[in-house]
Amino acid sequence: MATALVIGGGPAGLMAAEVLCEAGISVTVAEQMPTMGRKLLMAGKSGLNLTKAEAFETFLLAYEDAAPALRPALEAFGPEAVQDWARGLGETLFTGSTGRVFPVGMKASPLLRAWLGRLSGQGVVLRTRWRWEAFTSAGSRFATPDGPREITPDVTVLALGGASWPRLGSDGAWAGALAPLTPFAPANCGFRHTWSAHMEPHFGAPVKAVALRTGHRETRGEFVLTRDGIEGGAVYTLSRVLRGGAALSLDLAPDLQVSDIAARLAAVRRGESLSNRLRKALKLDPVKRALLNELGRPLPADPEGLAARVKALSLPLTGPMDMARAISTAGGVPFDRLTPDLMLRDRPGTFLAGEMIDWEAPTGGYLLTACLATGRCAGRAAATWIQPG
Repeated sequence: MATALVIGGGPAGLMAAEVLCEAGISVTVAEQMPTMGRKLLMAGKSGLNLTKAEAFETFLLAYEDAAPALRPALEAFGPEAVQDWARGLGETLFTGSTGRVFPVGMKASPLLRAWLGRLSGQGVVLRTRWRWEAFTSAGSRFATPDGPREITPDVTVLALGGASWPRLGSDGAWAGALAPLTPFAPANCGFRHTWSAHMEPHFGAPVKAVALRTGHRETRGEFVLTRDGIEGGAVYTLSRVLRGGAALSLDLAPDLQVSDIAARLAAVRRGESLSNRLRKALKLDPVKRALLNELGRPLPADPEGLAARVKALSLPLTGPMDMARAISTAGGVPFDRLTPDLMLRDRPGTFLAGEMIDWEAPTGGYLLTACLATGRCAGRAAATWIQPG
């Protein structure tokens, strides 16, 4: 029987293993951590966002420069296919108001448990605490609890992850063996800002119903103030451009025009404190009022000037948070080193999947969908490589 080795037990690797097994190939999955899918479980702690239910061409835009290279994999296994796959593992799904798709139970653990059970039942061998060390002339060498091991499969799929959350296994230690790479960079990450002591009571507070703008891009949502700066979904959506040094401004009242805000401020009776004027006229909560005082001083006295400040509050950033704190990474193996079906051009029979490849996408289901899709693409191509026709 033909044999396949999948290195990495995250979503991309497990999907590749599933496809290879279904093709009648004997599959071993080697994972360096004590259990499979640790990063998936961590992602599911706040609600497992499987995918995004939206028109395919709109969905594809999230991948920006990498969209053309990812298109074939995503066309073959896109948002609808991800949902069908999850239902096949016993999950009941729901779609939120923004199109994000979740299991009803919200957690990743039931889905991962069912998936691993299915793979084991199909004969996939799951090895944990097997750390990949290097390629050998015919296969790969591992450090295992029982000492060094070498595996010489007919085909290999690498799904070792990027370089974020190293404590969960994605440490990027493989980079030297696959150089040259596009350098890793934090993606879906927070950004640093030095706050004054006045902001300390608001650390950990969410800033809700706000618009974030940088250049020609805008996103609405919420973010969180931290001791070191800002984190959260609305920030992650803009992380690619913010990482490049683009300036960020906040719109604290995105549903109102400057003229509307000015009229409301002018209507508040004279003698009210500024804090009361902002609270009564605009319903700004304490954290938004604190941001305006922190970032907007000296505040204009006239309603029109103050309204303009509310609509465009500059938030200077000093760079992204550390890569270890990022949800994902940009960088990795460039697509031009891969064939269209994700095989390494300089190592025939070795395929790549997931975050090892140089692409990035915002949270919201895009990350997980592309990991599953590239895993499926690599697995199918690997199966064809050893079983042509």
